[in-house]
Amino acid sequence: MFKRSNPILTCGLVGLLASAVASVVSAQSMRAPAEAEAPEVGDTGLIPVGEANGDTELPLIGDTNGDAELLLVDETGGDAELILVAGATGRTGTEIVGELLARGYRVRAFVRDIEAAQEKLGDGIEYAEGDVREPTSIEVALDGVDALISAIGAGRGDPSNGPEFVDYGGVKNLADAAAAAGLRQMVLVSSAGVTQENHILNKMFDNVLTWKFKGEEALRASGVAYTIVRPGGLTNAPGGEVEVVFLQGDKESGAIPRADVARVCVAALASDDALNKTFEVNSGEDPPSVEFADAFAILVGDEYE
Repeated sequence: MFKRSNPILTCGLVGLLASAVASVVSAQSMRAPAEAEAPEVGDTGLIPVGEANGDTELPLIGDTNGDAELLLVDETGGDAELILVAGATGRTGTEIVGELLARGYRVRAFVRDIEAAQEKLGDGIEYAEGDVREPTSIEVALDGVDALISAIGAGRGDPSNGPEFVDYGGVKNLADAAAAAGLRQMVLVSSAGVTQENHILNKMFDNVLTWKFKGEEALRASGVAYTIVRPGGLTNAPGGEVEVVFLQGDKESGAIPRADVARVCVAALASDDALNKTFEVNSGEDPPSVEFADAFAILVGDEYE
Protein backbone atom coordinates (compact mmCIF):
# COMPACT_ATOMS: atom_id res chain seq x y z
CA MET A 1 0.00 0.00 0.00
CA PHE A 2 1.29 3.43 -0.92
CA LYS A 3 1.90 5.82 1.96
CA ARG A 4 2.67 9.52 1.59
CA SER A 5 5.67 10.60 3.64
CA ASN A 6 4.88 14.31 3.78
CA PRO A 7 1.59 16.17 3.25
CA ILE A 8 2.56 19.11 1.00
CA LEU A 9 5.90 20.28 -0.33
CA THR A 10 6.54 23.19 -2.64
CA CYS A 11 9.64 24.07 -4.63
CA GLY A 12 9.93 27.65 -5.76
CA LEU A 13 9.65 31.16 -4.42
CA VAL A 14 7.76 31.81 -1.24
CA GLY A 15 4.11 32.44 -1.97
CA LEU A 16 3.88 30.40 -5.18
CA LEU A 17 1.62 27.83 -3.57
CA ALA A 18 -1.08 30.34 -2.79
CA SER A 19 -0.99 31.72 -6.30
CA ALA A 20 -0.99 28.30 -7.96
CA VAL A 21 -3.90 26.79 -6.07
CA ALA A 22 -7.22 26.76 -7.90
CA SER A 23 -10.03 24.27 -8.26
CA VAL A 24 -9.60 21.63 -10.97
CA VAL A 25 -12.77 22.66 -12.73
CA SER A 26 -12.23 26.39 -12.62
CA ALA A 27 -8.48 26.45 -13.30
CA GLN A 28 -7.37 29.00 -15.89
CA SER A 29 -4.23 29.47 -17.93
CA MET A 30 -1.35 31.04 -16.03
CA ARG A 31 0.07 32.96 -18.99
CA ALA A 32 -1.04 36.26 -20.49
CA PRO A 33 -0.74 35.94 -24.29
CA ALA A 34 -1.93 38.49 -26.79
CA GLU A 35 -5.26 36.73 -26.61
CA ALA A 36 -5.59 34.72 -23.43
CA GLU A 37 -6.83 31.18 -24.03
CA ALA A 38 -9.45 29.83 -21.68
CA PRO A 39 -8.73 26.20 -20.85
CA GLU A 40 -10.80 23.68 -22.75
CA VAL A 41 -13.02 21.21 -20.95
CA GLY A 42 -10.20 18.69 -20.85
CA ASP A 43 -7.77 21.34 -19.63
CA THR A 44 -9.75 22.24 -16.54
CA GLY A 45 -9.58 18.73 -15.22
CA LEU A 46 -12.86 17.44 -16.60
CA ILE A 47 -10.73 15.07 -18.66
CA PRO A 48 -7.60 15.62 -16.58
CA VAL A 49 -5.07 13.57 -18.50
CA GLY A 50 -7.13 11.44 -20.83
CA GLU A 51 -6.48 13.35 -24.04
CA ALA A 52 -9.91 12.27 -25.23
CA ASN A 53 -9.57 14.63 -28.16
CA GLY A 54 -6.17 13.23 -29.09
CA ASP A 55 -5.33 9.56 -28.98
CA THR A 56 -8.87 8.32 -28.71
CA GLU A 57 -9.87 9.77 -32.06
CA LEU A 58 -7.59 7.21 -33.71
CA PRO A 59 -9.13 3.89 -34.76
CA LEU A 60 -8.39 0.78 -32.75
CA ILE A 61 -5.92 -1.65 -34.24
CA GLY A 62 -7.69 -4.05 -36.52
CA ASP A 63 -6.13 -7.26 -35.29
CA THR A 64 -7.52 -8.41 -31.96
CA ASN A 65 -5.10 -11.32 -31.51
CA GLY A 66 -2.42 -9.15 -29.93
CA ASP A 67 -0.23 -8.84 -33.03
CA ALA A 68 1.63 -5.56 -33.39
CA GLU A 69 3.45 -3.73 -36.14
CA LEU A 70 6.78 -2.03 -35.63
CA LEU A 71 7.81 0.64 -38.12
CA LEU A 72 11.26 2.19 -37.91
CA VAL A 73 11.32 5.65 -39.48
CA ASP A 74 14.54 7.63 -39.85
CA GLU A 75 16.37 5.77 -37.13
CA THR A 76 19.20 7.98 -35.91
CA GLY A 77 21.06 5.29 -33.97
CA GLY A 78 24.10 6.38 -32.02
CA ASP A 79 24.35 6.39 -28.26
CA ALA A 80 21.14 8.32 -27.63
CA GLU A 81 18.62 6.49 -25.46
CA LEU A 82 15.42 5.24 -27.07
CA ILE A 83 12.25 6.29 -25.24
CA LEU A 84 8.83 4.78 -25.89
CA VAL A 85 5.96 7.25 -25.59
CA ALA A 86 2.52 5.74 -24.99
CA GLY A 87 -0.26 8.17 -25.84
CA ALA A 88 2.12 9.97 -28.21
CA THR A 89 -0.59 11.50 -30.39
CA GLY A 90 -2.52 13.05 -27.53
CA ARG A 91 -2.02 16.71 -26.78
CA THR A 92 0.31 16.05 -23.86
CA GLY A 93 1.96 13.17 -25.71
CA THR A 94 2.90 15.33 -28.68
CA GLU A 95 4.55 17.81 -26.33
CA ILE A 96 6.51 14.98 -24.74
CA VAL A 97 7.68 13.72 -28.14
CA GLY A 98 8.87 17.21 -29.08
CA GLU A 99 10.66 17.72 -25.78
CA LEU A 100 12.42 14.36 -26.04
CA LEU A 101 13.68 15.18 -29.51
CA ALA A 102 14.82 18.61 -28.36
CA ARG A 103 16.82 16.94 -25.57
CA GLY A 104 18.55 14.53 -27.92
CA TYR A 105 16.63 11.33 -27.20
CA ARG A 106 15.45 8.91 -29.84
CA VAL A 107 11.70 8.42 -29.77
CA ARG A 108 9.40 5.54 -30.53
CA ALA A 109 5.69 6.41 -30.52
CA PHE A 110 3.33 3.65 -29.37
CA VAL A 111 0.12 4.31 -31.30
CA ARG A 112 -3.03 2.62 -32.50
CA ASP A 113 -2.66 3.68 -36.12
CA ILE A 114 0.77 4.37 -37.58
CA GLU A 115 -0.45 6.17 -40.70
CA ALA A 116 -2.58 8.58 -38.68
CA ALA A 117 0.20 9.10 -36.18
CA GLN A 118 2.74 9.91 -38.91
CA GLU A 119 0.46 12.62 -40.23
CA LYS A 120 0.52 14.22 -36.80
CA LEU A 121 4.07 13.53 -35.60
CA GLY A 122 5.95 13.36 -38.88
CA ASP A 123 9.22 11.59 -39.63
CA GLY A 124 12.35 11.44 -37.52
CA ILE A 125 10.92 9.03 -34.96
CA GLU A 126 10.03 5.35 -34.80
CA TYR A 127 6.50 3.99 -34.59
CA ALA A 128 5.09 0.90 -32.92
CA GLU A 129 1.46 0.06 -33.57
CA GLY A 130 -0.50 -1.57 -30.79
CA ASP A 131 -2.85 -1.01 -27.89
CA VAL A 132 -2.13 -0.66 -24.18
CA ARG A 133 -4.95 -3.13 -23.56
CA GLU A 134 -2.99 -5.76 -25.53
CA PRO A 135 0.11 -6.83 -23.54
CA THR A 136 1.68 -8.65 -26.50
CA SER A 137 1.76 -5.49 -28.57
CA ILE A 138 3.48 -3.67 -25.70
CA GLU A 139 6.19 -6.33 -25.53
CA VAL A 140 6.94 -5.83 -29.23
CA ALA A 141 7.02 -2.05 -28.85
CA LEU A 142 9.51 -2.22 -25.97
CA ASP A 143 12.16 -4.08 -27.94
CA GLY A 144 15.39 -2.11 -27.60
CA VAL A 145 13.78 0.63 -25.50
CA ASP A 146 15.58 2.21 -22.53
CA ALA A 147 12.71 3.99 -20.77
CA LEU A 148 9.00 4.66 -21.13
CA ILE A 149 6.77 7.70 -20.71
CA SER A 150 3.01 7.13 -20.50
CA ALA A 151 0.54 9.90 -21.26
CA ILE A 152 -2.41 7.60 -21.95
CA GLY A 153 -5.96 8.20 -20.80
CA ALA A 154 -9.45 6.82 -21.25
CA GLY A 155 -11.81 7.96 -23.95
CA ARG A 156 -15.55 8.39 -23.87
CA GLY A 157 -18.26 6.50 -25.68
CA ASP A 158 -16.62 3.08 -25.83
CA PRO A 159 -16.86 1.23 -22.50
CA SER A 160 -13.93 -1.01 -23.42
CA ASN A 161 -11.82 2.15 -23.74
CA GLY A 162 -12.92 3.50 -20.36
CA PRO A 163 -10.87 4.32 -17.25
CA GLU A 164 -10.85 0.79 -15.83
CA PHE A 165 -9.27 -0.62 -18.99
CA VAL A 166 -6.94 2.26 -19.90
CA ASP A 167 -6.07 4.36 -16.83
CA TYR A 168 -5.75 1.21 -14.72
CA GLY A 169 -5.46 -1.80 -17.03
CA GLY A 170 -3.37 -0.05 -19.67
CA VAL A 171 -0.99 1.45 -17.13
CA LYS A 172 -0.64 -1.91 -15.39
CA ASN A 173 0.13 -3.60 -18.70
CA LEU A 174 2.76 -0.98 -19.50
CA ALA A 175 4.33 -1.21 -16.04
CA ASP A 176 4.46 -5.00 -16.01
CA ALA A 177 5.95 -5.07 -19.50
CA ALA A 178 8.49 -2.39 -18.57
CA ALA A 179 9.58 -4.41 -15.55
CA ALA A 180 9.81 -7.63 -17.55
CA ALA A 181 11.86 -5.90 -20.25
CA GLY A 182 14.28 -4.43 -17.70
CA LEU A 183 13.60 -0.78 -18.53
CA ARG A 184 15.48 1.62 -16.33
CA GLN A 185 12.48 3.89 -15.69
CA MET A 186 8.81 4.51 -16.41
CA VAL A 187 7.37 8.02 -16.14
CA LEU A 188 3.59 8.19 -15.73
CA VAL A 189 1.46 11.26 -16.34
CA SER A 190 -1.38 10.79 -13.87
CA SER A 191 -3.59 13.55 -12.43
CA ALA A 192 -4.06 15.67 -9.36
CA GLY A 193 -7.01 14.57 -7.25
CA VAL A 194 -6.53 10.82 -7.66
CA THR A 195 -6.68 10.13 -3.93
CA GLN A 196 -9.96 12.03 -3.46
CA GLU A 197 -12.69 9.42 -3.76
CA ASN A 198 -15.50 11.97 -3.64
CA HIS A 199 -14.00 14.16 -6.35
CA ILE A 200 -16.62 15.35 -8.82
CA LEU A 201 -14.67 13.87 -11.73
CA ASN A 202 -15.22 10.40 -10.34
CA LYS A 203 -18.94 11.02 -10.40
CA MET A 204 -18.88 12.48 -13.88
CA PHE A 205 -16.47 10.12 -15.64
CA ASP A 206 -16.77 6.55 -14.40
CA ASN A 207 -14.47 6.93 -11.38
CA VAL A 208 -11.66 8.10 -13.64
CA LEU A 209 -9.48 9.39 -10.79
CA THR A 210 -9.97 6.25 -8.74
CA TRP A 211 -8.83 4.13 -11.69
CA LYS A 212 -5.87 6.45 -12.26
CA PHE A 213 -4.82 5.92 -8.66
CA LYS A 214 -5.12 2.15 -9.11
CA GLY A 215 -2.88 2.55 -12.15
CA GLU A 216 -0.34 4.40 -10.00
CA GLU A 217 -0.46 1.60 -7.44
CA ALA A 218 0.12 -0.99 -10.16
CA LEU A 219 3.19 0.92 -11.32
CA ARG A 220 4.57 1.17 -7.79
CA ALA A 221 4.11 -2.56 -7.30
CA SER A 222 5.59 -3.56 -10.66
CA GLY A 223 9.23 -3.38 -9.66
CA VAL A 224 10.32 -0.96 -12.37
CA ALA A 225 11.84 2.34 -11.23
CA TYR A 226 9.26 5.07 -11.77
CA THR A 227 8.29 8.71 -11.58
CA ILE A 228 4.62 9.66 -11.21
CA VAL A 229 3.68 13.19 -12.27
CA ARG A 230 0.26 14.52 -11.24
CA PRO A 231 -0.55 17.72 -13.14
CA GLY A 232 -3.41 20.03 -12.35
CA GLY A 233 -5.71 21.26 -15.10
CA LEU A 234 -3.92 21.06 -18.46
CA THR A 235 -3.71 24.11 -20.72
CA ASN A 236 -2.21 24.80 -24.13
CA ALA A 237 -0.14 27.78 -22.97
CA PRO A 238 3.55 27.71 -23.93
CA GLY A 239 5.96 26.21 -21.44
CA GLY A 240 8.90 27.75 -19.65
CA GLU A 241 7.27 31.13 -19.02
CA VAL A 242 6.40 30.77 -15.34
CA GLU A 243 7.78 28.75 -12.48
CA VAL A 244 6.61 25.18 -12.02
CA VAL A 245 5.42 24.50 -8.47
CA PHE A 246 6.03 21.01 -7.11
CA LEU A 247 3.72 19.65 -4.42
CA GLN A 248 3.15 16.41 -2.55
CA GLY A 249 0.11 15.15 -0.70
CA ASP A 250 -2.59 15.61 -3.37
CA LYS A 251 -4.32 18.32 -1.37
CA GLU A 252 -4.32 21.16 -3.88
CA SER A 253 -4.75 21.64 -7.61
CA GLY A 254 -4.10 24.41 -10.07
CA ALA A 255 -3.31 24.58 -13.77
CA ILE A 256 -0.23 23.95 -15.87
CA PRO A 257 0.66 23.98 -19.59
CA ARG A 258 1.07 20.62 -21.25
CA ALA A 259 4.46 21.84 -22.45
CA ASP A 260 5.64 22.23 -18.85
CA VAL A 261 4.35 18.78 -17.96
CA ALA A 262 6.41 17.44 -20.86
CA ARG A 263 9.47 19.31 -19.62
CA VAL A 264 9.08 17.79 -16.16
CA CYS A 265 8.61 14.28 -17.54
CA VAL A 266 11.67 14.45 -19.77
CA ALA A 267 13.78 16.05 -17.04
CA ALA A 268 12.82 13.15 -14.75
CA LEU A 269 14.54 10.75 -17.16
CA ALA A 270 17.87 12.43 -16.46
CA SER A 271 17.60 12.61 -12.66
CA ASP A 272 18.10 9.79 -10.17
CA ASP A 273 16.48 12.11 -7.63
CA ALA A 274 13.18 11.73 -9.50
CA LEU A 275 13.07 7.95 -9.09
CA ASN A 276 10.30 6.32 -7.08
CA LYS A 277 8.62 9.62 -6.29
CA THR A 278 5.06 10.87 -6.75
CA PHE A 279 4.27 14.58 -6.93
CA GLU A 280 1.88 17.19 -8.25
CA VAL A 281 2.86 20.04 -10.58
CA ASN A 282 1.14 23.36 -11.18
CA SER A 283 2.11 26.78 -12.49
CA GLY A 284 3.27 29.65 -10.34
CA GLU A 285 3.20 33.30 -11.31
CA ASP A 286 6.84 34.37 -11.26
CA PRO A 287 9.45 33.63 -13.93
CA PRO A 288 11.24 30.28 -13.66
CA SER A 289 13.95 30.27 -10.99
CA VAL A 290 14.23 26.66 -9.81
CA GLU A 291 15.96 23.89 -11.75
CA PHE A 292 13.85 20.74 -12.01
CA ALA A 293 16.80 18.67 -10.80
CA ASP A 294 16.85 20.71 -7.58
CA ALA A 295 13.10 20.26 -7.16
CA PHE A 296 13.37 16.50 -7.61
CA ALA A 297 16.07 16.36 -4.94
CA ILE A 298 13.84 18.01 -2.35
CA LEU A 299 10.83 15.79 -2.96
CA VAL A 300 10.26 12.86 -0.60
CA GLY A 301 10.40 9.34 -1.99
CA ASP A 302 7.41 7.02 -1.85
CA GLU A 303 7.02 4.40 0.84
CA TYR A 304 5.37 1.31 -0.57
CA GLU A 305 4.45 -1.86 1.31
